[in-house]
Amino acid sequence: MSALDKIKKMFKGHEDQAGKGVDKAGDMVDDRTQGKYKSQVDTAQDKLKQQFGADRDDDGPPRT
Repeated sequence: MSALDKIKKMFKGHEDQAGKGVDKAGDMVDDRTQGKYKSQVDTAQDKLKQQFGADRDDDGPPRT
């Protein structure tokens, strides 16, 4: 089992909190880099949210 699989298992049922954590971490990086890497950080945030299921509604389909 990979580390990402273990993290996904830990976050199961707590997707909203995981999404908030990803947003907060991305905002911290943007703040410390003065927005220099904003597009890369936003892309990473989106991909992490997809991995953790934080981009889904209660019904299951991804948010748009």
